[in-house]
Amino acid sequence: MPKITPGIYRHFKGKLYKVIGVARHSETLEEFVVYQALYNSKEFGKNALWIRPLKMFLEEVEVNGRKVKRFAKIREQ
Repeated sequence: MPKITPGIYRHFKGKLYKVIGVARHSETLEEFVVYQALYNSKEFGKNALWIRPLKMFLEEVEVNGRKVKRFAKIREQ
């Protein structure tokens, strides 16, 4: 599986996120990406922290009939 490195990533819907690193679930050992929103959300606040399963973070989604990365790295941290 590809490695995730810290940096700035763009979600396929356009918002930017800072990847902090990869963590493991303490019971299942499943890997999760820990990342921070680089925007202010009325619902979740400024620079909210998120986690997502590594497999889901790396997957491609279909947008207007074509496959694109869910998160694409745009620069190193």
